[in-house]
Amino acid sequence: MNVGMEEHENNNNNGDLSQKPKKHKGKHDKPKPWDDDPNIDRWTIEKFDPSWNESGMLEVSSFSTLFPQYREKYLQEVWPTVKSALKEYGVSCELNLVEGSMTVSTTRKTRDPYIIIKARELIRLLSRSVPVHQAIKILDDEVQCDIIKIGNLVRSKERFVKRRQHLVGPNSSTLKLNPNIIEVQALEILTGCYILVQGNTVAAMGSFKGLKQVRRIVEDCIQNKMHPVYHIKVLMMKKELEKDPALANENWDRFLPKFKKKNVQQKKVKAKEKKPYTPFPPPQQPSKIDEQLESGEFFMSQKKKSAKTWQEKQDKQAQKTAENKRKREAAFIPPEEPRKQDTKSEDDNKDVAAMAMSLKKKAKDFGKQKLSENINAEAYIATAGEPSKKKSKRRET
Repeated sequence: MNVGMEEHENNNNNGDLSQKPKKHKGKHDKPKPWDDDPNIDRWTIEKFDPSWNESGMLEVSSFSTLFPQYREKYLQEVWPTVKSALKEYGVSCELNLVEGSMTVSTTRKTRDPYIIIKARELIRLLSRSVPVHQAIKILDDEVQCDIIKIGNLVRSKERFVKRRQHLVGPNSSTLKLNPNIIEVQALEILTGCYILVQGNTVAAMGSFKGLKQVRRIVEDCIQNKMHPVYHIKVLMMKKELEKDPALANENWDRFLPKFKKKNVQQKKVKAKEKKPYTPFPPPQQPSKIDEQLESGEFFMSQKKKSAKTWQEKQDKQAQKTAENKRKREAAFIPPEEPRKQDTKSEDDNKDVAAMAMSLKKKAKDFGKQKLSENINAEAYIATAGEPSKKKSKRRET
């Protein structure tokens, strides 16, 4: 009976728990009436109004950063521009050429509490060789920046230089859609960010979405995961897919290209031949004093030693002088002209000899042929009664 009562009470308790609303973890984490309002855009950044903070800042905040020595001259020239840009927001700046540093700090006229962070980013970009007309854009609320450190991603310096060159490309063709057009840069157009590769860092300026893409492209390139050209192809396809509203809520993986990493054959390291193991240590090499004792130089006086070294120096100098003289004179020695062999006369002699032999052979054959024939003598003897026609003609004349 008691068991049945306990089961009934447990069932009632479970029903009460299911009906109770879920408790929120945070104290103030409660549903607000404007959470589901479709007219509110939570991604827009409202421009700061000085009326929001009329009293100004209670404490002075300042940031400073160092800059390399090669930027000193440029910063000295453009510092009035930087000073006037920060003065609009009530921020003071100082350029210290002795310590090589730039400092920004708030003043009584400062109203925007976040502008000091923007000013800090400005001097960081200036120290990373970003031009002043581009760096000043960071003061806008819609523009953010990211300085990506790439120096510690690769141990080998040669590999780091090669992969950084992949990021830039030949004649900066990776950053440019067309090598002939300098202004149009591929990564800047596709990500909507300004990119500058300088030393061990990559400075980027743009929206949060673009900066995230740039960081991924840079890290994949330096870590040899994917070449930037393939990232550019993927971004170009995504730009085309964004234009189609029918594909807004679909997965784009089936449209994007998939690149397989190919293993490049590396040079085989030649294994060193292991020498046969011997328990005895190698023989001790003779010291400099032992060599002097062996040659007898140890027992020479200081005068003789200096004379010997001077003589060796003179011999080397004479040898070097003779070698240099021989090299200078080699330019004036005329080259040997190739001798033309008189092949024509030899060929003519051979032809004449062959012709003579052939004529002799023909004459010999003709003589044999005449002997073999029966010669009719009457054909060659003229008759007495028939005078020749030639003689009669002469007599007539």
